[in-house]
Parts: sequence; structure tokens; C-alpha cells
Amino acid sequence: MRSPPELIRTPSPRVACDGSGEVPAALGHPRVFIQIDEAGYADCGYCDRRFVLIGGPADGADASGLPDRGGDGAGR
Repeated sequence: MRSPPELIRTPSPRVACDGSGEVPAALGHPRVFIQIDEAGYADCGYCDRRFVLIGGPADGADASGLPDRGGDGAGR
């Protein structure tokens, strides 16, 4: 069974992800900018972090039950 993606709630519909966090940025991935669309969430194509818009339709939903979505808002 696959573990659920890391979930990050954000107040902004546009976020940047470089894969850092518990690891130094140099060990992450290239910085990408992700636009959250009307679904209220988007996934990073490199590290699979899931960004959820605070107050959006996906906020409070079971993140493991949501389908994968690329950073451009398109389903993968």
C-alpha cells in the first residue's frame, strides 16, 4: 500500500516547491511553481507533495482519497 502524499495547506493558489523541508534545498529538486485550480489542490510532479488551498473545495477532505493532479491542474 502506498503512503499518502505529504500534505501542505496554503493560503495562496500559487506555490513554489523545491523538495526541501527536512532535507537541505540542495538535496531536493529544481524549484517549480504550481498553480492550484478550481479543484482546490495540486501535486508536485517531482516529489508528490500535495498543496491544498485553505478554504478551497479540497480543504478538510481525505487527501488520500483525492486523485493525483499535476501542478498545471491537469489530472495525471
